Amino acid sequence: MDLRFNISLASGYKSATQIARVLTEDWLARNMYCPICGEISIKKAETNAPVRDYICEHCKSQYELKSKKEKTDKYITKVNDGVYRTMIDRITSLDNPSFFFMHYDNYEVNNLIIVPKCFFIPEVIEKRKPLAKDARRAGWEGCNILLKQIPDFAKIPIIRNGVVLDPKSVCNEYNRVYSLQTNSIEKRGWLIDVLKCVERLDTTFTLKQMYKFVEELKNKHPANNNIEAKIRQQLQYLRDKGFIDFSSRGKYKKIDL
Repeated sequence: MDLRFNISLASGYKSATQIARVLTEDWLARNMYCPICGEISIKKAETNAPVRDYICEHCKSQYELKSKKEKTDKYITKVNDGVYRTMIDRITSLDNPSFFFMHYDNYEVNNLIIVPKCFFIPEVIEKRKPLAKDARRAGWEGCNILLKQIPDFAKIPIIRNGVVLDPKSVCNEYNRVYSLQTNSIEKRGWLIDVLKCVERLDTTFTLKQMYKFVEELKNKHPANNNIEAKIRQQLQYLRDKGFIDFSSRGKYKKIDL
């Protein structure tokens, strides 16, 4: 995998945004394999496909790419995206894409992660203010992807600080994390919220510590009147999937979270 961009493609473009888009999209199409099935390449999707930049012709998985000029391997900020309504419609369908997030500098990739599609819910998408009435696209509403709302373990590294990770290990990790997939947006939301709480605790934690998040979760899910039971349900699900272990009554231990 060659981490350098083909800078000859920048010829003829003046906008820094356009140059970045052309170079990063070309790089992914030439270098990236399918992190889901391991197919050696993925294909650029048809022009203007809504929230879909690439597709794997073998397993038909869809991907979107977001890139930023950065040196850090920390993905904790918000990322600008396109039309808010289009994004919401796509991520709430059963046909939504997984997302690549790229950091690059000096015309080469230094960090690349993938986030499985099951970690995208409406709460992860922030609506931007509509464009002003005197703007060319007056009233247009864009959006931001709030990466900080996605559990850290779901941000699967492909390239870390200029080092390309083993593709087989990446595929294995993707499919391990993707085992948490559910077709219900409500269940996705609950799982993500509980995972974010678990990430804030030590490797070994207690049910009592989890109950300290009850009010926080109640604010996110005001229609639910039995938050404690919902927490226990999600912990049971995570145990069944092999992400946490019950060490003893009311005590838990994270496993590769």
